[in-house]
Amino acid sequence: MAEQKRDYYEVLGVDKNADDAALKKAYRVLAKKYHPDANPGDTEAEKKFKEASEAYAVLSDPEKRRQYDQYGHAAFDGAGGAGFSDFDFNDIFSAFGFGDIFGGGRGFGRANNGPMKGANIRKSISITFEEAVFGCTREIEINGKDECKSCHGTGAKAGTSPETCKRCGGKGQVVMESQSFFGTVRNIQTCPECRGAGKVIKEKCPDCAGSGYVPMRKKFAVDIPAGIDNGQSIRKSGFGEPGTNGGPRGDVLIEVIVGRHPIFQRQNYDIYSTVPISFAVAALGGEVLVDTVDGKVAYEVKAGTQTDTRVRLNGKGVPTLRNKNVRGDHYVTLVIQTPDRLSAEAKELLRKFDEVTGDSLNAVSRAAGEKEQDGGGTGKRKKKKLF
Repeated sequence: MAEQKRDYYEVLGVDKNADDAALKKAYRVLAKKYHPDANPGDTEAEKKFKEASEAYAVLSDPEKRRQYDQYGHAAFDGAGGAGFSDFDFNDIFSAFGFGDIFGGGRGFGRANNGPMKGANIRKSISITFEEAVFGCTREIEINGKDECKSCHGTGAKAGTSPETCKRCGGKGQVVMESQSFFGTVRNIQTCPECRGAGKVIKEKCPDCAGSGYVPMRKKFAVDIPAGIDNGQSIRKSGFGEPGTNGGPRGDVLIEVIVGRHPIFQRQNYDIYSTVPISFAVAALGGEVLVDTVDGKVAYEVKAGTQTDTRVRLNGKGVPTLRNKNVRGDHYVTLVIQTPDRLSAEAKELLRKFDEVTGDSLNAVSRAAGEKEQDGGGTGKRKKKKLF
């Protein structure tokens, strides 16, 4: 059985409201303490170093942190969430001066001129309440980049080729030394001459101006799963910006915005609504029709129902994302309506009703009053006139 991961906030020792500065400070302390070069041969220290780095990689990225806060570790288990192949640990280590900081140079980073995944494209889409409940398919259009057909992504003019950068020797990186509170720090930085590509283009392709890419507009269908909620995102893998040096394309992240419903309110996978009933139905009982996402459903109101009574319709809520056959419930609040316009006949009938029930209601009031005046049910009873 795989070892269960610890909560990322617990790993860094911060609370869930920690800002970027607090996250960075916490990670700096842990990374310095457990860096493998400072603890040679200590597998436990190396394990904690990688655990802290993984936690910081997620929590320092706003999008990944939002996904983690919503889904926990399940957001990155491969079921639609971003995998850790998206995280560039080299950027984290470079930002803190790790890598050659202890003189070991264990090579946790990677050369910038290696294969790199393309950038993600973000898009939002609006759907109705019902579409969120039952799912739907929508077509979206994105603006991005595609490989230039003239130079096949090299950026060089036809008949020419990019040349190896002389400043970095084709590595795409140069080593810079600086002083910090850690001591002398050797930072690996992107080569300013070739900008990390490792190659320099002397004659640029006229069609793409040497970038290797041309603008493109693309349409494709997106399947929106049943049960999705407002603010959640769908990942369309491989539809983002093209990668560099043979890297894969990025992804398209589609944020779903769900419109409001005039009757229903949603909380997780449950639906809530209010249904008015007449005084007669509340007192005598009877059938009422309740609007649900599946249509109208008949419900038998019990005699003597009081206003604001909440009843549950099992399985009439929102399907879960993991299994659309498993649904939440629909909670209905029954509210007794008092008529504000009555005919003379209706008023007379109500007066007769009040006369018939008045004695019994007054008897209940008298009994309640006498009980209140009773000295706790012990000793001599205290009698007192109510009228």
